[in-house]
Amino acid sequence: MKRNNSSSRLFSNFSLLTLIAVYILILVGGIVRSTGSGMGCPDWPKCFGNWVPPTDVSELPENYKEIYSQKREKKNERFAKYLSTLGFEKTANRILKDESILEEADFNKTKTWIEYFNRLLGVLIGLFILGTFILSIRFLKTDRTIFFVALATLLMVIFQGWIGSIVVSTNLVPWMVTVHMFLALVIVALLIFLVYKTSAGLGGNLKLTNQKLFLGVLTLCAITLLVQIVLGTQVREGIDRIAASLNYEGRHLWIERVGEVFIIHRSFSWAILILHILLLFIIGRQGRSIVTVFLLAVIVVTIISGAVMGYLAIPAAIQPVHLLLGTLAFGLQFLLFLQVSNVKGKLTTS
Repeated sequence: MKRNNSSSRLFSNFSLLTLIAVYILILVGGIVRSTGSGMGCPDWPKCFGNWVPPTDVSELPENYKEIYSQKREKKNERFAKYLSTLGFEKTANRILKDESILEEADFNKTKTWIEYFNRLLGVLIGLFILGTFILSIRFLKTDRTIFFVALATLLMVIFQGWIGSIVVSTNLVPWMVTVHMFLALVIVALLIFLVYKTSAGLGGNLKLTNQKLFLGVLTLCAITLLVQIVLGTQVREGIDRIAASLNYEGRHLWIERVGEVFIIHRSFSWAILILHILLLFIIGRQGRSIVTVFLLAVIVVTIISGAVMGYLAIPAAIQPVHLLLGTLAFGLQFLLFLQVSNVKGKLTTS
């Protein structure tokens, strides 16, 4: 029994460490986005053709822009073929005809190293995910769900890495960045499931007298949050276009030029806040839930950070924090769903 408990504890702790690392990567990804460093490395997985990026433009050939533009064009042609095969011919044609995708940015040492650090962290996350999968093998005979979820997480991370390379080759096409973000949320959910399933210290299951009502409101909370994330990505895409058109100057003009989508995004936050207050009210009448209280607190801080960006010309330091808080709220919602749905069950290891 001690060996079983020890094995479960090791797996749970390692999965939790991996989950924390993923959230750190999301934060760093937000920093990459807010500083405009996404194309700091024009190729993938290397950076300017090297595993360690250059520190000065003099280390690059004079025609480096042409070199990496041609490489990107070839990769996009292959990607367009995949899209056409899947039936997305319009999207494939749009990528092939968009000449702005092939425009190479001037070398910037700071942006290059920010993106390089992001990639190093991504490699570390990959190793953590691989370690999680290896540790899950011991559950194959006793709890296959853990093994297959760990396998799904590993496959998802591999797919996410490929999508990341496409994000680079398409020069940060907005919808590809959005896909990249939603895949990260799926990975977060899978890791939370693994941690919760094997942990003895995540609060256990919540026994409610009106479970259906709570799950109904929680589902509405989750749907509204996901809609808000979609709206947020649209706001982000609009700001990216406006910022590029203004050569990343005049930050006070970015929000006002985004248009209606920002107003909808801002107003929708009230619906999210009211639903989460209702969620806390329902569970408050039947017991205590630290997760629910923490979730509401995260929602409030997320709204505050959004207001700061709206009224203070989108401070670069707040953007990644706003993104991190949104994904953290999603993770807490999923954890609550697991607690109320009573999916933990008994756990043994071989």
